[in-house]
Amino acid sequence: MSDVLLVLNAGSSSLKFSVFSANGEVGTPLATGQVEGIGTAPRFVLRGPGGEVRDEHSFPLGDYEYALATVLDLYGKRLGDIRLVAVGHRVVHGGVKFTTPVQIDATVLAELEGLVPLAPLHQPHNLSAVRSLSRMEPDLPQVACFDTAFHRTQPEVAQRFGLPRRFTDEGIRRYGFHGLSYEYIASMLPGIDAKAASGRAVVAHLGNGASMCAMLGGKSVATTMSFTPADGLVMGTRCGSLDPGVMLYLLRKGMTADALEHLIYHESGLLGVSGVGSDMRELLASSNPHAAEAIDLFVYRIGRELGSLVAALGGLDALVFTGGIGENSAAIRERVCRDANWLGAFNIHVIPTNEELMIANHTRRVLGRSGSSP
Repeated sequence: MSDVLLVLNAGSSSLKFSVFSANGEVGTPLATGQVEGIGTAPRFVLRGPGGEVRDEHSFPLGDYEYALATVLDLYGKRLGDIRLVAVGHRVVHGGVKFTTPVQIDATVLAELEGLVPLAPLHQPHNLSAVRSLSRMEPDLPQVACFDTAFHRTQPEVAQRFGLPRRFTDEGIRRYGFHGLSYEYIASMLPGIDAKAASGRAVVAHLGNGASMCAMLGGKSVATTMSFTPADGLVMGTRCGSLDPGVMLYLLRKGMTADALEHLIYHESGLLGVSGVGSDMRELLASSNPHAAEAIDLFVYRIGRELGSLVAALGGLDALVFTGGIGENSAAIRERVCRDANWLGAFNIHVIPTNEELMIANHTRRVLGRSGSSP
């Protein structure tokens, strides 16, 4: 019987999962999949190690617990004689305290629930999966891996807003996100570009959610997302950096806080500017001039933020692209690099990210199992 780890990434209506060996090298997942449409029209997909579909079907309306039960039941039947020994979760927010992955117990769970106000659109769903598993498999070890943890190496000045100290003391500060992706890239960079790994690199994680991170010696010193994942770059449906005066103006015009939140997270970005969609592939193929304007804004904001991050580093040895757009859109990479010619000579890399592998390795280490990092 083979011991395996389950890696979970729970969203508002989806549950993505990967299955890894718990022993030896983690390597390629034994299976991946997802449940989409939780709460409306759930659909399950299971893929083998080569990406081939092994199972795909819809099932009756159900919540996270039902979705998790489906995952646990089906991957067990399809993957042979295996034993699930632990689960690693992507948890968006670890606050100031959680700077490394941690095994979840009742105390940790309560502290993570206390961070829900800092990430109301992500944290509740991450923790819903944890609670559901705790009810279903109370003796199964669960490990939380945080998207914010990688950025806790930033100097204090990089984490502060220009607000009265009492607000900083209660947790209003720049946290940064996509940390598991950046941590993976930092772990891979020494084998690709030793100078950049020990020196100055900017990593652009470009996808539906997009951010950039300045790394000095593989450590985060600045990043574009801050208190929430809505800050920084223009994204698929998120606005990116926005003058707070705009939000005050809209509130005074009668917009509710809930409507404003929906505007910032779900109606803006590439979707809002283009009126066409949020998918960069669709925009690049469109003849609509508004689609071109959205792409122009996306690239322009990357250039602006790149200049800021290079200033924080005091120079640049390498620019790394990752994420769905960063890895797959040569057109966007070419435009970004062309606009960055003023920086002089620097290396350019495309490195596919692997947050799931990062979570699997963290889970193994927390539980004391042997194996190496990626």
